[in-house]
Amino acid sequence: MEIIGYAAAVLIGVSLGLIGGGGSILTVPVLVYLFGVDAFLATEYSLFIVGISSLVGSVSYFKKGWVNFKMALIFGIPSVISIFLTRVYLLPFIPEEVLRIQNFIITRDIFLLLLFAALMILASYKMIKGNVSEKLPERATDKNNTFLAAAQGSVVGVLTGLVGAGGGFMIIPALVNLLKIPMKIAIGTSLVIISFNSLIGFFSSVNHVKIEWELLISVATIAVAGIIIGSQLSKKIDGKKLKPAFGWFILIMGIYIITKEIFL
Repeated sequence: MEIIGYAAAVLIGVSLGLIGGGGSILTVPVLVYLFGVDAFLATEYSLFIVGISSLVGSVSYFKKGWVNFKMALIFGIPSVISIFLTRVYLLPFIPEEVLRIQNFIITRDIFLLLLFAALMILASYKMIKGNVSEKLPERATDKNNTFLAAAQGSVVGVLTGLVGAGGGFMIIPALVNLLKIPMKIAIGTSLVIISFNSLIGFFSSVNHVKIEWELLISVATIAVAGIIIGSQLSKKIDGKKLKPAFGWFILIMGIYIITKEIFL
């Protein structure tokens, strides 16, 4: 299963490099089902893997001038604060047994996986629908939209802190539709936001868990190789055409997780 897991790690990186998001949503299921990591620890590992991969992926966008640091701060600061508060104060207080109905028990790990599956289904809907404008918006960003983007940054931070996903499927639409950033710059800016969000989230709570560094670094290294491959492929392949297909794949994975954790 580990061989399949490493192959999936390449896919995580390729999707980040090719379509600017979505790959991170696969990280926790890969760690849980292919590497046998428990869900609570998988969220911690995911933050590191996604953070390093996104940081490497953002370099090529930065070199091309496709990163808007002002907008990254508008969206990123509330997000970072939410991640820190979630990882340090909220996540550790989720009980081992969240809900019991007769013989049916939802443990903390199952709860996190179900929450993650719901997030996957939401992400798949946004990818399949593809409702983000690809054109440069004409009107300037107003204060209300800036406030909404900051508020959405806080929401992304809570979700990232809870389940270890980068949230690119929420960040990119907010940057394009609310902050009026062109798509290519939105992708580059999103990668910067994801990298700092994830790495700050990881290091803010790393002392509370026991890390298997050999596994973590090996998966992260392969994911980084994948994002480099994806960045090169993006020069030849139109990533937005692949996004709906990837969305359907994530939808199937989300349904599988819910089915497995509740019914199997």
